[in-house]
Amino acid sequence: MRPFTYERATSVDALRARGGEGAKANPAFVAGGTTLFDLMKLDVMQPDAVIDINPLSNDLGRIQMSESGLRLGALVRMSEAADDPRIKRNYPVLAQSLTLAASAQIRNMASLGGNVLQRTRCHYFRDTSWENCNKRNPGSGCAALDGMNRIHAVLGASDKCIATYPGDFAQGLIALDAAVEIQGRAGKRTLAFEKLHRAPGEAPHVETVLEAGDLITAFLIPATPAAKRSAYLKIRDRESYEFAVASAAVALDIANGSVRDARIALGGVATKPWRAREAEKVLIGKQLDEGSARRAGEIAFEGANPREHNGYKLALGRETVARALLHVAQMEI
Repeated sequence: MRPFTYERATSVDALRARGGEGAKANPAFVAGGTTLFDLMKLDVMQPDAVIDINPLSNDLGRIQMSESGLRLGALVRMSEAADDPRIKRNYPVLAQSLTLAASAQIRNMASLGGNVLQRTRCHYFRDTSWENCNKRNPGSGCAALDGMNRIHAVLGASDKCIATYPGDFAQGLIALDAAVEIQGRAGKRTLAFEKLHRAPGEAPHVETVLEAGDLITAFLIPATPAAKRSAYLKIRDRESYEFAVASAAVALDIANGSVRDARIALGGVATKPWRAREAEKVLIGKQLDEGSARRAGEIAFEGANPREHNGYKLALGRETVARALLHVAQMEI
């Protein structure tokens, strides 16, 4: 691990001021540290300053629920949100995505803000003996394209990067049309969570729309009829702590037997948290049965681009979407 300075944040406003003229070139925020310190040890991330934001927990560590929706502070721990009975009852897809995301020890440490910003699990990104990783070393190439790519993305990839986004919670947020609150040098702004992450395109090393000094402060989830009828299905190589090879976060509004609204987000198969909008459209106004569920699964993977070892994700992903939809349709709320 390379040398770095350690600081403790005193307020969000102080962080904002710190991000101005004379700021260090490459600082990193830390809350739980469950991803950052691993990557620093691997020499993948090399911040010159680590800023501990845990002192901001009084402001950023609260769960607030009202008739209009749910506000989750960025420093809420994964376990706290997953175990909250109000979230389990009113936003089950969020509780399930967090419970399935990691081990109990990691969930106790990791923050929600840090979770959505975790880096890919691509072997070529995390092993610095491989120089050709455009995400870590821009312009060097992508070793995964013709390498071992079993875990890699079939949606949203480019010829510069096929690394898969590894998270679970982000899919739940997208399925519920969440927004993210950000504090930056220019003040506070809010944007749709779906717009936070970027596809790799020509610049895989630019993973989000966050600017230097930006800090995620909260997630805003609206209360909708679909929020209660929601679930997260995660397929992985083993039942214990493991990342998804395919997953689906689904939320449905069903009335008189037909679908009024549908939300489908995919994980384990794409380069960023993935919204399957075209698959959602084919469900509106229809009864959700096995035929319509499988049709939605097919459409969700139209345009997929598998490589040598990850072609299995197409059939698995379609089945995952169909199973998730049928499960949610049968929920009692």
